[in-house]
Amino acid sequence: MSYRKEPSFENGRVNMRGKRLRTRFTVIAIALLVPVCAAVGAFAIQASSSRLQVEGLSSKGVLGRADVRNPRLAVTAEEGADLAGLEVRLDGNPVHTHQAGGRLILDIPSFAEGKHELTATSRSGLPFLDDMSRTFTVDTTAPKLRLSPTRATGPGAPVTVRGRVEDASEVKVSIAGAPVTVGDDGTFSRRFEKPPARIEVAATDAAGNVTRDHVNAVVPYPLTRAAHLTAIGWSATEVRNPVLQLVKDKKLNAVELDIKDENGEVGYDSSVPLAREIGAVKNRYDAHQVIETLHGMGARVIGRIVAFRDPILAQASHRQGKDHRLVQAPDGSPYDGGHYGTLSFTNFADPEVRQYNIDLATEAAKLGFDDILYDYVRRPDGKLSTMRFPGLGDQTPEQSIAEFVADTQRRIQPEGKYLGVSVFGIAATRPTEIAQDIPAMAQHADYIAPMVYPSHWAAGEYGVASPNESPYEIVDRSLADFAKQVKGTRATVVPWLQDFSLGVHYGPTEVADQIRAAAGDGMNSFLLWNAGATYQEAALTTLR
Repeated sequence: MSYRKEPSFENGRVNMRGKRLRTRFTVIAIALLVPVCAAVGAFAIQASSSRLQVEGLSSKGVLGRADVRNPRLAVTAEEGADLAGLEVRLDGNPVHTHQAGGRLILDIPSFAEGKHELTATSRSGLPFLDDMSRTFTVDTTAPKLRLSPTRATGPGAPVTVRGRVEDASEVKVSIAGAPVTVGDDGTFSRRFEKPPARIEVAATDAAGNVTRDHVNAVVPYPLTRAAHLTAIGWSATEVRNPVLQLVKDKKLNAVELDIKDENGEVGYDSSVPLAREIGAVKNRYDAHQVIETLHGMGARVIGRIVAFRDPILAQASHRQGKDHRLVQAPDGSPYDGGHYGTLSFTNFADPEVRQYNIDLATEAAKLGFDDILYDYVRRPDGKLSTMRFPGLGDQTPEQSIAEFVADTQRRIQPEGKYLGVSVFGIAATRPTEIAQDIPAMAQHADYIAPMVYPSHWAAGEYGVASPNESPYEIVDRSLADFAKQVKGTRATVVPWLQDFSLGVHYGPTEVADQIRAAAGDGMNSFLLWNAGATYQEAALTTLR
């Protein structure tokens, strides 16, 4: 797309004439920070036997923001001409100059927006210096770029990115590294059969000014009402069958099943090399059979991976002298783990630890799990000053963990699977306490699953005197906060709700109150937690 601005020099040539003997000299315009203006124009100015060149401007004679940020212009002349005899003017005003390295350096601190003329004439009238005049335009205004929301039917499904660019003489829009044709009205689009997790868009005008933005494909998360089952629980018919009955009765439409649990045990016969090497594979259930059974009932299968609380990996790493995989105390010894015990938490910043969890997630996605749901995707709770995370570098723990979520999303999205992240209820207001930055993680997850169990809140949180005795109020107020945290991201909120008693008896009414509160915040999907997998049918309405 192009709008008319300054006329270019025909064939890059302008005739220059002197009154007497003609010699050849060169004017070189040197601009710093030229990556966005990589096509440097060289303009020949032909006058009989003299040939002048102006370099450093684009082929259209335009200087952009990068060119004028720290401009340096220099005049040079061939055949040993006396540069001291030149008078340089910009827009008719004298320009201070000094000689250095055979060049006449022009001390021009900045350029104003708009059209300019640079001239060089001989003050002494000596016959061997030609006059020079060059016009150019300064344009430091970047083009306007607007992107439309992008939706996909599911993870990894094709998407079309659409947008519009304005106020640019010539625009090239690049999406994921490939140029895109821009219409006369400034609109453009590009379809991705297999979209990346984050689609980058850059609009560049003729002056080299760039506007960048990105878009994440919004994937609607299906209505999900799930209950938690451990790997051992699935293997026990007396535990498994009541949950399956809730699915048959259409009270639930999904089962959340442990892939890797709090002990670091992998529930099925995983082929991930590190899982087998450290003895994590327990083969409690046949993953193919589980998925076939639940899919046959019309239910979705959510695979839970307890990421960084992993005693099996921590202890094996310590035995092997690989303490870089562990959260460490300031003196380099293994962190005591707080109330979880020594050698319980692995180091989220370590590439091997991250890759282990990503490999499990990728394997589960390929096996047919519909979701990968991370848990313990955080640092240990406690004072940050008592912990070290080898390999963290200049990042904050929150940044590193959000990056880990993004790395996982890039691996499982092509498999057409959803990615969820379980988080503490306090993360919405106190993200640094456990390194869970909700907006940052929500950029790379399909849903955030806050654990808003009423029994886990302290008295007075969200203005609720006794949260455990007020399940509706605490769930309603805390989830409203999470809704704000994910606004504008790709993620929705699917809360963990409490179906167990801790301090206060929880019957069907207390469980149903939480479900109603979540629905009041626009969250009809939920995950129920009961460590013993005993769920109260009376709290659940029939799915429609």
